[in-house]
Amino acid sequence: MAIGLALLVSADSVAIQQFSYALQQLSITPDICREVPAAVGLLNRRKFDAVIVDLQLGDQSGLILDEVHLSSSNRTAVTFGIGDNDAEVTSDFRKKSQFVFERPLSAQSIHKTLKPAFGLILRERRRYFRYPVSIPVIIQRRSRQEIRCNSVNISGGGMALSTQVPLVPGENVRVQFTLPDHEAPVVAESTICWSKTGHLGVRFASISEEHKSELQTWLSQKLEQVLPEFVADQFRKAERGSK
Repeated sequence: MAIGLALLVSADSVAIQQFSYALQQLSITPDICREVPAAVGLLNRRKFDAVIVDLQLGDQSGLILDEVHLSSSNRTAVTFGIGDNDAEVTSDFRKKSQFVFERPLSAQSIHKTLKPAFGLILRERRRYFRYPVSIPVIIQRRSRQEIRCNSVNISGGGMALSTQVPLVPGENVRVQFTLPDHEAPVVAESTICWSKTGHLGVRFASISEEHKSELQTWLSQKLEQVLPEFVADQFRKAERGSK
């Protein structure tokens, strides 16, 4: 299983090959884009854990990073720039990207820059990690009969549910569920964020620190279980470093 998704924006075939290999070695899936407009479109449609932009694309390369910072779903993605030399990597671009790869590129130099960023990518992945699980869920609505349904997946910020009862996006509800191998139920004040036939999504608006910690710990354990061993080891180190 890949731990995350990276948007790689470059027209340099050699760089694309080098970065694709380096990312895959870390179980990160590269989504390759050679043109700026197409990259901006992807940022508006998909969630990325990392964004790598080649400065050889010209002035428009900065526009991609601007779009990352403005994106509601990608503004916390880890950002990288690929430069030819220090003169090309301007101070303005350095402010927009968290890390910079310098040409000439090599497997060693790419790994050297990716290594300190790996913990940040893992942390970003954990924040948005959705674990597929079917557990009973109770939706409590104001002055209306409660709805009993099942989850499809769950993350630290919300869950997708399977139900034939249509709810309107924006409606405030309370959801209650019990995590597998747990006894006490988790209760969260929530908001319906999307709804389609047979399914809906809820976003946790308010959840106690105790329940939040319990959910995050459970999700971290599930994420670790599906990671390749060498990545899981890095994940454990990142977990210890964040405490």
